[in-house]
Order: sequence, then structure tokens, then C-alpha cells
Amino acid sequence: MAILSAPGTTTSDTGRPTSPSPAGPRRTSLGRKVRDNLTGHAFLIGAVLCFAMFSWYPMIRGVVMSFQRTRRGETTWVGWDNYTRIIDDPSFWTAWKNTFTFTVLALVLGYVVPFFVAILLNEFRHAKGYLRILVYLPVMLPPASALFLFKFYAYDPSDAGLFNAVLKALHLPTSQWMQSPEMTMPAMVLASTWMNMGSAVLIYLAALQNIPGELYEAAELDGAGLWRRIRHVTVPQTRLILALLAMLQIVATMQLFIEPLILANGAGAEDSATSVAYLIYQHGFFQNDLNGAAALGVIMLVVLAGFSAVYVRLTAKQD
Repeated sequence: MAILSAPGTTTSDTGRPTSPSPAGPRRTSLGRKVRDNLTGHAFLIGAVLCFAMFSWYPMIRGVVMSFQRTRRGETTWVGWDNYTRIIDDPSFWTAWKNTFTFTVLALVLGYVVPFFVAILLNEFRHAKGYLRILVYLPVMLPPASALFLFKFYAYDPSDAGLFNAVLKALHLPTSQWMQSPEMTMPAMVLASTWMNMGSAVLIYLAALQNIPGELYEAAELDGAGLWRRIRHVTVPQTRLILALLAMLQIVATMQLFIEPLILANGAGAEDSATSVAYLIYQHGFFQNDLNGAAALGVIMLVVLAGFSAVYVRLTAKQD
């Protein structure tokens, strides 16, 4: 005769009903939580170790080296001597002047142009995907390849260079470009803008598409033209993105290195392309002055930290 058991119970081999063990599901749930936490902490520990080895330790080591001097394998503590020696070097002030000039020109051209390109692309109704790929294509090129393209094809000082050929066709005076101290910095800014503007354009496009269309419709009903709509609708609605990209632009352009290294062979004509980052490279690899390079790197770190602090303070007040 079959023995019926109550719901929620099991039957043993002897036919006697047994109640389920409550510890089984609890142990399973507890084990799953432990495994999930262990996996998350494993990834977190790995990220922390990577940052510690490749970011924090080199930074701390650089600060320590800036107060030391190493000669013939012997390291001595020299205090502020490295900083004094670096600041007294005439190339120090030339490098900072060139770096700030590049940053200002890059903000005028490389920060404003991508914003208006994004506004233009946002107005297109057809071929948006193709145009976005076209704008982003230079970002996918290796920076060295793009700069060599400019150096040997666009900035060729002869009439065979692309830009000189265009100027000659327009009956305008040609230029020596990278061989001219006056044109070195604008030429580097132009090449850098062409290489890097694709990422900023895509970020601006994403911000523009989040603006409610009703705001533009209301502005048009009030008789606002294109420039008034950009000023009173587009700019306020993308203020946070504009502020963030401005700070990122300043930090990136202050670390100018690969453009003078490839386009101007380092210093350029009459030191017109020497940047702070290239001066660090010179001290470390050409003059074998690692302590001086570390001191210059700490100075750059302090300057960038100051810009970041100002940015945080200004954005906090605006919020």
C-alpha cells in the first residue's frame, strides 16, 4: 500500500516521511554569496595592485628621487638642489612658455572646433553613421603614423607639400611650416586637433542628443536664430560636458610630447617646440639626469594638480 506524505516532506527508504533540512538551502545561498564576494574582491585587489605598481609607486619614487642625487651608484640626499638647478636652466622657462602657448591654441582650435562639428553633424538627417566614422577615423590611426603623415606629406616645405600646394593654388604665400619658429606651434596644434577631435565630437554628439527637442521648438517660436539657440539652449544644456572636456583638454595638452618629438625632431627651430614633457625626456635619456627629470616631473604634477583643484572648485560653485 502506498504511503502518502505531507507536502514539503520526503520519504525515506523505510517508508517514513522525513522533513527537509533547512540548512541545505541556507548553506547554498551562503556559499554563493561568499563566492561572489571573493570574485569581486579578487578583481578589486588586482586593479589596486596594478595601480600601486604602475601608478602610485612610480609617482612616490619620482618624488623621492627629486630630492636625491645618484652618482656612480651612490645616492645622496640633496634637498631642493635639483629643483634649483632645473629652474635656473633657461630651457625650463622656454619649455613652459611653449607648453602654455600650445595649450591656449589647442583650447581655441581643438576645443571649439569639435563642438561646432558635433552641432553640424547633429543637424544631418542622413548618412549620420558614415559621417561619424569619417570624423572618428583619425583617432583610430596610431599617433606616430598620423604625425609622420603630416610631417612628410602635409608639412613638406617645398611646393610638393599638400598645404603649400593649396596655398600656391590660391595665390597665397607658402610657408616653411616646421622649419619656421613662428609656424611650428600652430602647425603642431593643427595636427593634434585633426588626430584627437573624433573622440570629443562623439562625446558632444551624445550630449546633444540628450537635449529635449521641446527646448529648441520653444526657442524657434520665440524667434531665436541659430546662434541664439546655440547660446541659450545648447551651451547651457551641455555645460557639464563642456567643463569636463575643457579640463581634460588642459591636462592632455600640458603633457605635449609626441608632436614635437616627431614633427619638430624634439626642440624644433630655435627651441620653438620644446615642451616640458620633452625636457623631462631630454634630462632623463640624453643627459642621464634622472633626478633632474624627476624634479621637473614633480613640478608638472603640482601645476596640473593646481589646475584640477581650480576646476573642482569652480564646478562645485556652479553646482
